[in-house]
Amino acid sequence: MIFNSNARESSLIFRTSFLVSIALLLFGGGQIAHANSVSAQKIVVLGDSLVAGYGLDPGDGFPEQMAKSLALKHQNLEIINAGVSGDTSSGGLSRIDWSVPDEIDGVILELGANDALRGIAPELTKKNLEKMIIRLQKRNIEVLLVGMRAPPNMGKPYEDEFNAIYSDLAKKYKLILYPFFLEGVVAKPELNQADAMHPTAEGVGVIVERFLPVMEVFLRRISGD
Repeated sequence: MIFNSNARESSLIFRTSFLVSIALLLFGGGQIAHANSVSAQKIVVLGDSLVAGYGLDPGDGFPEQMAKSLALKHQNLEIINAGVSGDTSSGGLSRIDWSVPDEIDGVILELGANDALRGIAPELTKKNLEKMIIRLQKRNIEVLLVGMRAPPNMGKPYEDEFNAIYSDLAKKYKLILYPFFLEGVVAKPELNQADAMHPTAEGVGVIVERFLPVMEVFLRRISGD
């Protein structure tokens, strides 16, 4: 008798649990499944000290401030800082495979400033950037190309050849282009650190504000909208 009573009780518990599980699937499971099905968009910012956050407190760099600006509207967005201070286009090319892991949806490619400062031949900078773009596109990763400008002291021929790199590549590979990363900040002492090259946290805020419309276009392209 004790055995049968226990058996009936176990059977009742099992049936009750089963019905509760079905109810959860019918009434609550849809929401759970929907939440789990919305995966985060992952974007890598591949660049140099301008995005690495050189001289800034943690959280004040470009990727971090951009993520904060987009957090309310794009809750499933993850922006990964892959900036390395002093990096050239050659350095970016050498590390692109491990700096941009699998399951990345887009890359903001910001490199070339150190090439210009070192007087590296613009044709080499262009080849390196082009190789990175081709590799990323072969992996079905969208690219937002960020332009840079050569310093005037490099001479007009160098300046013209270097500055044309980004628009040429954007046109050839149908990329979204942000023409000049330091637009609105360059040559403004109040928005730059003591070296007059790297923006302060406030300067980065200005860059982010100007960058946001292009970023929204980029996110729509990634989403296929």
